[in-house]
Amino acid sequence: GKHWTVNEVRALIRIWSDKSIQQQLEGTVRNKRIFEQVAARLQKFGIDRDWKQCRTKYKNLKHEYKSVKSAQDSGSTSKSMKFFNELDAILGHCTMEQASKSDN
Repeated sequence: GKHWTVNEVRALIRIWSDKSIQQQLEGTVRNKRIFEQVAARLQKFGIDRDWKQCRTKYKNLKHEYKSVKSAQDSGSTSKSMKFFNELDAILGHCTMEQASKSDN
């Protein structure tokens, strides 16, 4: 498919940052229905992506975020990514909660 633009990724992240979307994504593996919602919401921004493209982009962003995050945790600053701060706002809390659980 065609390459995601910065605006498209921003819109995807904005939708993803919606608490109800996050809760749905956290609680499921079969998430076609959720990504159909995401695609429908992107359409409102004039962005034409199907649910598969949204899911693939979501997975790729999440994977990239996790590898940058673990590099940072191990003290490396060489790895970075474009939307790290936005993703950290969404995904950081999940990993933070898990981290604090293992502390006490």
